[in-house]
Amino acid sequence: MIQIPTNTKLLRQILVAFIRNEVEKTGLKRVVVGLSGGVDSSLSAMLAAEALGPKNVLAIMMPYKSSNPESRADAEKVIEKSGVQPLLVDITPQIDAYFERYPDADARRRGNKMARERMTILYDHSARWTALVLGTSNKTELLLGYGTLYGDMASAVNPLGDLYKVQVWALAEAVGVPLAIVKKAPSADLWHGQTDEGELGFSYRDVDHLLYLMVDQRYTRAELITAGFAERFIDEISSRIMNSQFKRRLPIIAKVSQRTIDRDFRYSRDWGK
Repeated sequence: MIQIPTNTKLLRQILVAFIRNEVEKTGLKRVVVGLSGGVDSSLSAMLAAEALGPKNVLAIMMPYKSSNPESRADAEKVIEKSGVQPLLVDITPQIDAYFERYPDADARRRGNKMARERMTILYDHSARWTALVLGTSNKTELLLGYGTLYGDMASAVNPLGDLYKVQVWALAEAVGVPLAIVKKAPSADLWHGQTDEGELGFSYRDVDHLLYLMVDQRYTRAELITAGFAERFIDEISSRIMNSQFKRRLPIIAKVSQRTIDRDFRYSRDWGK
């Protein structure tokens, strides 16, 4: 089996420098991050603390009444270990007030609403704190479209977007994220007993291996089958990638001029510096 390259020492250096450079080039010095108690947000918070100093990182915990108490406890462990600034915002009142009007809403609608509610809170406090919103979505989630558009997938700077989940686990352990967080079953904690792998129907390790060969190594379908992947699994993942492309780019703009944003007008972020 081909292993996904994971040089944790080099990754740590690159991502710490990335956070520092991308934040400071905007003229800002601080970030806010939604800290769920999961490995992704814990890693982002700890990398940011290293890059900017813990006093310049605001970690916001945003539980709902049905959230697992262990998630908040894990988030508090990260806050204590990293020294970042904590803030607790209970989202129960606004979520319940909204769904009083739509009591028949299913778990998916409720989960998406919670994710977007949390992001509005992060952006509000980024304005209050004069900071950027730090992203927590990893490469696996982004490729599969496993996230809420304008919810947990939103951010101004994302240090984890090119790391597969297995790389996140390895780097988190190297950086010092509490081992209990690294080892626990990944969960968005949207309802009681929910786990990412249970909802997806496959393990992160299996899909990461497939995605690495499919995306990074550009294996053909025939080569993936030869590598031992089931045809049904290959087709399911290919479909997920194609059908979620709209989540990975800005909204499509109708072209009516010579220079259209996102096609002809695509200067780098360093333009004018």
